[in-house]
Amino acid sequence: MAALETALSEKSKVNQGGKTLKLDEHIVEIVSDSGEGAQTAGQAFGTISARMGNGIWTVEIIPAEIEPPPRTAAGASGIRIRLGTHNITNMGDEADLIVAFNEQALLGREQADNLKKGCTILLENKWRNSSSKIIRDQYVSTYNRLVEDGYRIIEIPMEDETLKIVKNPRRGKNMFVLGLLSYVYARDIALAEEHVKFIFTKKGEKVVDSNMQLLHSGYNWANKNLDFQFDVPSVKMTEAKIVTNGNVAVGLGVMASGMDVCAMYPITPATSASHYLSEVFENAGGIVHQAEDEIAACAFAIGASYAGKCAVTITSGPGLALKTELIGLASMAEIPLVIVDVQRGGPSTGLPTKVEQGDLLAALFGSPGDTPKIVMAPATIEDCFYSIITARKIAETFRIPVLVLTDANLATGQQPFPRPNFKQEWLAPPFDQSPVPEGTIPYNWDEKTGLSKRIIPGQAGGLHRVTGLAHTRAGKVAYGPGVNQEGCDYRSLKLAAFQKTLKTPQVFGETEGDLLVVGWGSTKGAIEEAVEIAQKQGLKVSSLHLKFLQPMASGLKEIMEKFKKVITVEINFSDNKKYELINDENRRYANLAWLLRARYLIDIDNFSNVAGQPIKPGSILEMIREELGKLNS
Repeated sequence: MAALETALSEKSKVNQGGKTLKLDEHIVEIVSDSGEGAQTAGQAFGTISARMGNGIWTVEIIPAEIEPPPRTAAGASGIRIRLGTHNITNMGDEADLIVAFNEQALLGREQADNLKKGCTILLENKWRNSSSKIIRDQYVSTYNRLVEDGYRIIEIPMEDETLKIVKNPRRGKNMFVLGLLSYVYARDIALAEEHVKFIFTKKGEKVVDSNMQLLHSGYNWANKNLDFQFDVPSVKMTEAKIVTNGNVAVGLGVMASGMDVCAMYPITPATSASHYLSEVFENAGGIVHQAEDEIAACAFAIGASYAGKCAVTITSGPGLALKTELIGLASMAEIPLVIVDVQRGGPSTGLPTKVEQGDLLAALFGSPGDTPKIVMAPATIEDCFYSIITARKIAETFRIPVLVLTDANLATGQQPFPRPNFKQEWLAPPFDQSPVPEGTIPYNWDEKTGLSKRIIPGQAGGLHRVTGLAHTRAGKVAYGPGVNQEGCDYRSLKLAAFQKTLKTPQVFGETEGDLLVVGWGSTKGAIEEAVEIAQKQGLKVSSLHLKFLQPMASGLKEIMEKFKKVITVEINFSDNKKYELINDENRRYANLAWLLRARYLIDIDNFSNVAGQPIKPGSILEMIREELGKLNS
């Protein structure tokens, strides 16, 4: 501790010398081979920053393989942290500073266009003196080329410094880097110490002590050897906040909603939601059931819901495909069900660790016959929490499947938001198990809303059939003329009844102008940041974000008709007009663009990609300028 106090004293003197640069925001990345703890360091750095009062957004950098070959550009693992003096809603554009455990991981980030030209690179230098000539040559060649390209590279003896404290540097570099960044960004070292204790306390005092030494070692080394420091001022918090990722927020929402059964099968990137619930759900009276496959998980959830409550199943795209028939059963039998789909790249196994919004059309239409279901998409990590509470209410009120579409960007990203205060109204009221009045039938659909009374097993006087086959109001299997038509009519009425409760979403900016940018899900932050910059530059652009995709709120057509052009921004596939074969007659549009064009008969364009990473606000801003240039030319 004496060494740390000395370092803090020296830091104060240096700061007086004027080397601290005050910034509104900064983007830092930590990249390494898989298993070196870069994500743990970055999550800790983000949490510390959030606790200091900064806005943050993190994005995990995850390779496609669990253990990819070391020292490969494609195998880069790590995390991006964007921090600022204000609320941060997305990952931003290119990184201002990057800490790289090897030069090949660094190359992977450069090749993905994620480094700002001339940014600062803190690079592990052990490879310069490797016993392998191939590795030495790779390192020197990359180093020289990046320096020539204008990057500022500072070599860091991470391994040498780490070995002074622990025998295995792979188990220590991340905390050394946390200390280093704590100095570079003037983080509260007491909060850093507290977080290190939190991370390692279950592993014993010895482990806590060694990691605390590593933290101080990185801090002291940076203080003695770096000639720069950044200050991203924090804002004093006026309310309690939590810092979490979208998957944990989903888990918290499950518990807060009153659901007490989660049935799942492990699938990236959804698994951590069920891992979190497995650790804490029992304390809230719930259980996590790990089924033998995705189909069984959905069946288990439907069975639990049929018994009297509403259950949730959590999955990703391939799992959603396997659950399709059972979602149809929940719709036909009118059993409440919440399905969380943490979207990833596809098709097939696709990009299991990368973000995409490619499941929207599958969620709406991926079923044989007509399967009414409500589809909604959270836009923020906070929204992941509240959307689950809303989904449970809708599912039970309308006896219908509700799909909640998050994605890998929300699932692994961290963001602070106000600590929720539990409300009794989030829970379903106790189920009325009084005897069912004589003559009551299970599907006595209301002529106006399509709703019918829910009867649960064992309820006196409520004996009835439940089937996935077409059935009468009494639940009797029947194929006579008009039976299936009647059932489909009334099940669809539930969507119409729910649609009448939706408020028209507000336009971000002026309600009329040249260009309207429409988005859904996790693109909201990047879209609104780009639109706000464009608005300040005098451009007549606004944005609209949709939370409910089926059904859609009233008033959307009227909003869109007040703009000269409407374009969606999405992370899913659409044909690129740069190819000679693509024209207006054969072009395939992005998912939301398809929906809006079909429903409102408006010529809606789209801006989309399937690059496997969140769309940057700078890319959206460039698109806005280009589209407005075409309109005004």
